[in-house]
Amino acid sequence: MSGWKAWLVVPAADRAARERALEPLAEHDVVIASREISRDGPWCIEIFGHGDKSRVAAAIDREWRWEDLPDIDWVAENQRSFRPFAVGPFWVHPSHDSDGMPAGQLPLRIDAGLAFGTGTHATTRGCLEMLAMLDPSETVNAVDVGCGSGILAIAMAKLWQRAVIGGDSDAEAVDVARQNAELNGVGDLCRFVHAIGLDSPELKARAPYDLIVANILAGPLAELSQSFASSLRPGGRVLLSGLLVEQAADVLAAYGDRGFGFERHIDLETGGAWWRTLLLRRV
Repeated sequence: MSGWKAWLVVPAADRAARERALEPLAEHDVVIASREISRDGPWCIEIFGHGDKSRVAAAIDREWRWEDLPDIDWVAENQRSFRPFAVGPFWVHPSHDSDGMPAGQLPLRIDAGLAFGTGTHATTRGCLEMLAMLDPSETVNAVDVGCGSGILAIAMAKLWQRAVIGGDSDAEAVDVARQNAELNGVGDLCRFVHAIGLDSPELKARAPYDLIVANILAGPLAELSQSFASSLRPGGRVLLSGLLVEQAADVLAAYGDRGFGFERHIDLETGGAWWRTLLLRRV
């Protein structure tokens, strides 16, 4: 299936608003990326997809430029460019490259395929670092919402050696997550289901949770604040990522309205943008 991209150059001051406006497109099997063209200068926002362009075309204006992409196996290209790295107590590596793991690290073998989450992005790294800071006795019942490749659920299962459940709205991502759990030897500890947010019989049956992890986007995170609050035990935590630093205040306000208090944050950079991971407690 032929690939394509739509792109637009915007002033730095407009980037965050433009990205927020594109968040609903994430549900339609596209990838949205931003890169800084020059320091403190304009940014290029790109939307990558394949096949039908109609939903994207309906969501953007005529300022955007379109470009057809060569027929390349982008999954294979992505896997070839993925190199092992350490984050917190974890050593993240693809199947084809497992050499050089430092002593004492927990290996996370991840083949993302078409699912989000090799661990290289600041949002995933922030989640992995934050998970390592938590008291295992307070994370007995955990769920990964929007699990993508399954990397965060797998990390929790390996770190704490206990069962973890995850869900994703993309059925292909659920399959990839299951495969990755088997590759990491925690297939018996990780269960992945098809779900939008926490809306599935399996996820509802496991509530109330001690910990809800969600590395998605700022808009959906805010929209899920009520669902997360009602599915969490008193004193339970949410670990939220997928938001730019400048979007954090809006997400904090949404969760503050639901009775959550701030505990800590981690800021990391990817592609010239700074991303924030939040840890909040239901009070």
